[in-house]
Amino acid sequence: MNSRNVFCNCFAARQAARALTRDYERHLAPTGLTSSQFSILILIDERPGVGMRELADELVMDRTSLVRALKPLQRDGLVVIGAAASGGPRQNALALTAAGIAKLAEAEPLWRNAQNEFAERFGGEGPAAEARAALHRMSELP
Repeated sequence: MNSRNVFCNCFAARQAARALTRDYERHLAPTGLTSSQFSILILIDERPGVGMRELADELVMDRTSLVRALKPLQRDGLVVIGAAASGGPRQNALALTAAGIAKLAEAEPLWRNAQNEFAERFGGEGPAAEARAALHRMSELP
């Protein structure tokens, strides 16, 4: 490994993100969902009627990438996009369909297994919670 990469924060974060994504997707594979799709379904489930802009901000994604990520979820009948009750004519609201709720219920135990594996790697839930908090702080950097 190049000695600069050992000290590069960006390299380390991207390397960890790829490894973590690979692990979660291994667990979620039986559902046909990617880790990104699972995160989208969770956020929509927690906030029915969430707008595209708010969801993109929460996911730290640009709107174009979110639209691209939503297409297979819409195609598979897991998510519907409709006009928001407020926010103007261009504001879209997202909601899970019955199939989306069922897919999320199918995926959650597998996700929990990935969560447990993550915690084990960090020496238990306490250290894993600290790692999660640090990762969340990183996503809030300007």
